[in-house]
Amino acid sequence: MQPNVDSATQRRLLGLVGLGMRAGTAVVGVDRVREAARRGHLALAIVAPDAAQNSLFKVMPLLTAKRVEVVMGPPAGSLGAAVGRPSTAAVGILDPQLARGMRRLIQGGRSA
Repeated sequence: MQPNVDSATQRRLLGLVGLGMRAGTAVVGVDRVREAARRGHLALAIVAPDAAQNSLFKVMPLLTAKRVEVVMGPPAGSLGAAVGRPSTAAVGILDPQLARGMRRLIQGGRSA
């Protein structure tokens, strides 16, 4: 899977992910993202395009069923670094306003 944002947009997106973590409005990891989706708390999910197939298999069907928008974002290492981990397959954004800002950023910086 290819990320659907360019590198400059990825850097800005990672900054917003870090902001969400510091504000307590983001959840990290497949299990926490799945839990938040099940409860209806997710506004947006960011998934690493290089995530393991098993991780994608665990999270993608639920996100689709719950109609959570999914962004194929930065690689797992970069996504993890933004949240203070070596790597992570998925980050969920709980705050609707932060998710809206991320969507605007992504729509303005899509790869051709």
